[in-house]
Amino acid sequence: MRRHSLFTALIATLGLPGMAMAGDFHLSSPDISEGAKLNPAQVFQGFGCDGQNIAPSLSWSGAPDGTKSYAVTVYDPDAPTGSGWWHWFAFNIPADVMTLPGGAALPEGSTQLTNDYGTVGFGGACPPPGEVHRYRFTVHALSTRLQLDDTVSNALAGFMVNANSLASATLTAVYSR
Repeated sequence: MRRHSLFTALIATLGLPGMAMAGDFHLSSPDISEGAKLNPAQVFQGFGCDGQNIAPSLSWSGAPDGTKSYAVTVYDPDAPTGSGWWHWFAFNIPADVMTLPGGAALPEGSTQLTNDYGTVGFGGACPPPGEVHRYRFTVHALSTRLQLDDTVSNALAGFMVNANSLASATLTAVYSR
């Protein structure tokens, strides 16, 4: 117990980004739920999958002070690639935006990267037959607008997002076929 108290005091003293506010930052969606199976709307059309490939509506609240922009990612850590699978990576979403409507219509000034299907924007779930995969929908509150363009890799963008994240909130859904 004493160790935990010392650690908590150290975190509070140092003011490490995201630690104090992470519990207040919340992501929600009318289209996906924590731990639930994705709807056909969020399933990829292609690669043997027959979905609608529509990004879910996402809303967030409780961003920490100092938020200058947001990034939204969808990542499958279970893909049999050795490095997971990026389904969506969008950043420089303006700080006054707290909702993305379904279909991935992003506000002006936002940037979307090429997903691992090779297309720009959202790419739905499509795991190999017989496998259950997790899909992590995450919003990051960032301390800056990222000085990146739409040609960077998801790995580099992920590095920059994590380096500038004040807080993040995640919904994890699953899918199998």
